[in-house]
Amino acid sequence: MIDLKTNYLGLNLRTPVVPSASPFTHELDNIRRLEDAGAAAIVFHSVFEERAKGAAGIPPELEVYLNQLRKAKGAVAIPVIANLRGSTREGWQEFGRQIEQAGADALECNLYHVPSEQETSSAELEQGYVDTVKAVKSTLKIPVAAKISPFFTGLMNVARRFDDAGVSGLVLFNRFYQPDINLDAMEIQPSVLLSTTQDLRLPLTWIGILHGRVRASLAGTSGVQGAEDVVKLLLAGADAVMVCSTLLRNGIDHLRKIESGLSEWMEKHKYSSVGEMKGKLSQLRCPDPTAFERAQYMNAVKGVQNVVMTGKEAWRFLSGN
Repeated sequence: MIDLKTNYLGLNLRTPVVPSASPFTHELDNIRRLEDAGAAAIVFHSVFEERAKGAAGIPPELEVYLNQLRKAKGAVAIPVIANLRGSTREGWQEFGRQIEQAGADALECNLYHVPSEQETSSAELEQGYVDTVKAVKSTLKIPVAAKISPFFTGLMNVARRFDDAGVSGLVLFNRFYQPDINLDAMEIQPSVLLSTTQDLRLPLTWIGILHGRVRASLAGTSGVQGAEDVVKLLLAGADAVMVCSTLLRNGIDHLRKIESGLSEWMEKHKYSSVGEMKGKLSQLRCPDPTAFERAQYMNAVKGVQNVVMTGKEAWRFLSGN
């Protein structure tokens, strides 16, 4: 019997596969379908402080969100993790408190901010993120995860500081949506691109480096399309694997295919539990630890050069030159 159980944020999950925040969780029927298809937990869709405040201090969108959250908790047995994008420390704390009271099993702090202020240093930005998590942690009793971006000069140091702040988990990574330019209308327009398998490389690299070096749970998100991607993240050291784009492409029932594919891979390679394979190829346990760092870059460049040279030699042979 294959044991798919894992622990994420202190929550005991049936499998490591967790649908991340998406339009699916706006509808109660879809939330039930996610559970029926095998979701081990769900990350509820995002609530934004800027939109939730409303007029005259009345937060209509927050009230809608809280009501949806209560209904979701009553409709499913799996953990429901709320997703908050705050903009002020007071908002993070107050909204987090209300989300906890509504029954959320955990809170994912969605640290989505594109810094454009010339006067703000990187050190100030990093400290601001850490202070935000500390403030939320001081207010809540439920587990708190930080969903962060990869755009830090010293990501290891930032991860350690989040860890020291008592964060329950790190979600790697937040994808910032860059705008496009409409040449006909001559205006900036939003552009949402679903992730592809290539996007997996970044969380795969950093989960492999962080595994065993931080106390916080690690969740991989972005680029997960199928069972093989789940396997890769688990081998690197992930405690949970978030899925979104693949469900938007293939539908909620694709969760069943991912889970069955994970079980089949584990059985084929003689793993009886997720715990056995977790972190097997992390940097701490990899036969070649430098594979996560610059030495692998040099090997990759050399490999590309060999392919190019081979291509030229083949062309010379075929053309008779």
